[in-house]
Amino acid sequence: MLQVFGTGHFGSHESSHNMTYRPILALLVLVALNGSCGSRNQEPASGNWPGWRGPVSNGISGDGSYPVQWDFEKNLGWKVGLPGAGCSTPAVWNDSIIVTSCDEGQDTAFAYDWSGALRWKTSIGMGRRGKHRNGSGSNPSPVTDGKGIFVYFKSGNVAALDFSGNLAWKTNLQDRFGADSLYWDLGTSPVLTEQDVIVVVMHKGESFLAAFDKESGALSWKVPRNYVCPVEGDHSYATPTVIRHDGREAILVWGAEHLTAHDATDGKTLWSAGGFNPERKKNWVVVASAVVAGDVAIVPYGRGIHLAGIRLGGDGDVTETHRLWTRSDIGTFVPTPVVDDGRVYILRDSGGVVCLDAESGETLWQAQLPRHRLKYYASPVVADGKLYATREDGVVNVAQVTDRFEILATNKMSERMIASPVPVNGKILLRGRRHLFCVEAP
Repeated sequence: MLQVFGTGHFGSHESSHNMTYRPILALLVLVALNGSCGSRNQEPASGNWPGWRGPVSNGISGDGSYPVQWDFEKNLGWKVGLPGAGCSTPAVWNDSIIVTSCDEGQDTAFAYDWSGALRWKTSIGMGRRGKHRNGSGSNPSPVTDGKGIFVYFKSGNVAALDFSGNLAWKTNLQDRFGADSLYWDLGTSPVLTEQDVIVVVMHKGESFLAAFDKESGALSWKVPRNYVCPVEGDHSYATPTVIRHDGREAILVWGAEHLTAHDATDGKTLWSAGGFNPERKKNWVVVASAVVAGDVAIVPYGRGIHLAGIRLGGDGDVTETHRLWTRSDIGTFVPTPVVDDGRVYILRDSGGVVCLDAESGETLWQAQLPRHRLKYYASPVVADGKLYATREDGVVNVAQVTDRFEILATNKMSERMIASPVPVNGKILLRGRRHLFCVEAP
């Protein structure tokens, strides 16, 4: 059931709570809009990090310089304790840093300012614990368009808040549509279109896309997305991307051995590409998300050893016509790649780094971060030409990547980290299992 709070309109800390919410076209619909069916390879906007992969969903920061080396004595601006484990990446809008976590058994959203002071916290509902050592009940990252804040949890709780922390509405997908059957902890983050917040559920059983009106929380549409797969092949932890298709918004979804595009107005499937598991291998679960470079989708699959380039667009089944290239020697299982100016930066689970040309799939260079028995679960980001890669034990490696590869620093945060770094306003936010850190220039 949908629960609506107050007027159902979003306010902000700068305006009254009953101020009418109007979607902003210039920002997060954002995620990439150029040409007939691609994502915009533009410079990201400075000052905000509205969702998991940044301003244009490619893992790239805006302009500015960022710290390379830091420690707890030199240039750690601040750290604040978090009440429970969480793997979600913070979202940033102006002076609000949004984090989700569990607090006394409740799914909770928090807002901090740039001094690390808590602005507000809001309980959403009863939480559900994680079971993977690097998982939690708060894996999905919050997303904002500057008016509303939208959160999602393993419990199935989906909610919208304003920038004062007031609940506008909430609902629970599992109460309404059935429990998830994922082997591990739900990790798909919500994304925003002009009108709706989109949540994708892909697992054994009824998989679907659901769109909720950002202002009212009403269900705009829900469509099934079901494919017959070998064991675990229909499980996906990937996050969709909003693109353009023939001049209108579409939602790009990767999972269940298919890349599909859906009309944002009604969820209708516009086109689909398959052929990602011709030998019917078991346990080819999807973790890393597909990314978009111009009008090419880069699709990681096969548990970290396969990669494909798919031309966006077309109509119906484009499996045979739109696959540009296939790699069976390289890939990534968990970290989602970064895209910058036609180049794709792949962080492999063991710390290998590969730079590919998006159009051809050819390797431009490859290198290796310091070897260690532990893995990389966090997706990397690039800021000021530098790759920030966080290992599961909290070691953040920084490497020059634009014109050459060179390891610049190895920074130890001394606690587990699964969330992606957030480079914004010349600072880097790092979310650990127990703390939120803000690193500043020395």
